[in-house]
Amino acid sequence: MRAFRLTRTGQDPQLADVPLPEPAPGEVRLRIAACALNFADLLMIQGRYQERPALPLTLGMEVAGIVDALGPGVEGLEPGTRVAAFGSCGGLAEFGCWSAERCITLPEGVSFRDAAAFQIAYGTGHLALDHRARLRAGETLFVTGAAGGVGLAAVQIGHRMGARVIASARGEDRLDIARAAGAHEVIDSDADELKGRLKALGGIDVTYDTVGGAGFDAALRASRPEGRLLAIGFAGGEVPQVPANLLLVKNLSVIGLYWGGYMTFAPRVLTQSLETLLGWMAEGSLDLHVSHEFPLEEAAEGLDLLRSRKATGKVVILP
Repeated sequence: MRAFRLTRTGQDPQLADVPLPEPAPGEVRLRIAACALNFADLLMIQGRYQERPALPLTLGMEVAGIVDALGPGVEGLEPGTRVAAFGSCGGLAEFGCWSAERCITLPEGVSFRDAAAFQIAYGTGHLALDHRARLRAGETLFVTGAAGGVGLAAVQIGHRMGARVIASARGEDRLDIARAAGAHEVIDSDADELKGRLKALGGIDVTYDTVGGAGFDAALRASRPEGRLLAIGFAGGEVPQVPANLLLVKNLSVIGLYWGGYMTFAPRVLTQSLETLLGWMAEGSLDLHVSHEFPLEEAAEGLDLLRSRKATGKVVILP
């Protein structure tokens, strides 16, 4: 089979012919129909991701496909079942093996493309806003990096949960995308006096920050009493430093969220969240934005779009 392989960190991955994998006990083999790309794939190439699977490895974290074979001891799944699955790697290939516990059966009407694209971005948004920040209807949610895959998902989910959403992104085209996803107010991330503009809009109850840097600091200072700030990522390259005295004076909370970690210490919390999202997708409450699709042999072009920040929403590879 063909797979997009990383053999050495710091070097470009390449398409290669590799043996068809056999499922281990508790695993299923999938014929992969779609694999969504993530910023974490770029970090893995650089050797900077928090998880470092042994090399050589096949890139690709979130997939959807058809169960092709069962490993020993697998129950509840049958060959031919349409599923989505998440792992640290293995998705940019024609076939791959995943734990059966990580496979979620797809409802009718949910495409393979959408099933691959929703897991990390929408799963992160829902787990962060619902489980960690306890976002309530009527509260004000501020989302940074709101036209990227993770930020755009948070805009949609916040809107679905009844929040008033303020979205920050760079440039009018990206702000239009955030508006279409449900943002009530938009602010160009290059605008001056972000803190003042946020305060003029009434302040913030929950911040969903994927960028870090100055945007996080502005949101911290524009937060209402008992505001919650979610640290999702630092795509801008600057990790915020939080003055603890501000947390004390306003009774603020800074909350970290590493979505994949729940697979280790609380997997049912994660899978319940994904099941909720699949239900929303099946009923038409979420409209996934996939900006680009590529065949497997053009996976490098998809990664370049993420690297150059030219993608909006998700980039999906279709083996």
